Amino acid sequence: MGRGALVCLGVAALTAMSAVSAPVASAATALPLSGFGDVVVDSVHQRVFVSGGASSNGVAVADFSGRVRAVIENQPGADGLELSGDGTRLFVALSAGDGISVVDTSTLAETARYPTGAGSCPTHLARTGGVVWFGYGCADGNWSGKIGRLDPAAAEPVQGDQQGATRFQRAPLLASSGTEQGPLVAGQLSLSQSTVQVYTVSGAALTAGASGDVVGAGLADLDVTGDGATLFSAAGGRDRVEAFATADLARRGAYAARPRPAAVSLAPDSAYVAAGALTNDSSDVLIYRVGGATPVNTVALDSGETVQPRGLAWSADQRTLFVVTRHNNDPQPRLEVERYPVG
Repeated sequence: MGRGALVCLGVAALTAMSAVSAPVASAATALPLSGFGDVVVDSVHQRVFVSGGASSNGVAVADFSGRVRAVIENQPGADGLELSGDGTRLFVALSAGDGISVVDTSTLAETARYPTGAGSCPTHLARTGGVVWFGYGCADGNWSGKIGRLDPAAAEPVQGDQQGATRFQRAPLLASSGTEQGPLVAGQLSLSQSTVQVYTVSGAALTAGASGDVVGAGLADLDVTGDGATLFSAAGGRDRVEAFATADLARRGAYAARPRPAAVSLAPDSAYVAAGALTNDSSDVLIYRVGGATPVNTVALDSGETVQPRGLAWSADQRTLFVVTRHNNDPQPRLEVERYPVG
């Protein structure tokens, strides 16, 4: 959830500052990457990690002002990112390296690398407790996408083929609350009718629960509330971010996000949701209170900037929203920092 460490800010404080102040944005910083994969926020060390995707070999490390401080190299196809529960380790899915690397968040040194099998292309990550789940399968469109499990404490850390009878065209996108009990939600990206599969988590096992195509066409992003009860989806075929109960995929709300929603990120306390779309509208990112009807804040990006799929992440105190963008047709990602001063 929220792609960041969990430290809550009181709802009253966030409501007050939303009512009186607009975001204070930094100028977008061009990142030394050839593409974009994922973004996570390490609030303990005041760092933002941005991976370069399948065509890159690195993870950019920026501070909370958006300045690039380092690049973690030798990460072939650095794609999905996930922090350990205590924030001491960064897991990196190596979609061009058939493995998952582990980086110490203090030193930025790689401390371990777990092979996931030849031709596996691990792409997306999500964590439940101490277990990191990975969506894998190379982009050949032959319905070979699967879910694997990485448990660094286990005698056999990597186990593949955990998805059960559910079939995925390619590596599924994964999302979870981060808690040990899950649930884990898997979705198939970019299909004309995208599906999601909810799994309950019991120890090392996944049990398939609710599934369906309720998210519509062109799924781009997923997030799950801290209690695991609600999932949020951004799909390009809709003009809104939508919420569904994980128990049965019953609808739990909708949040207008302009045409072609591409990114959704829950605040760490799950009380607010940020929604971004592939549009040059003057309000490219909208922030709603969960259950609310109108935005409590909007973010206008720099001219020519559009939010990237899965390109939103909050700081733990909920006072900063990090937005990964693209300028016109340039594949090089950029990082914008949106601050919400207490009014």
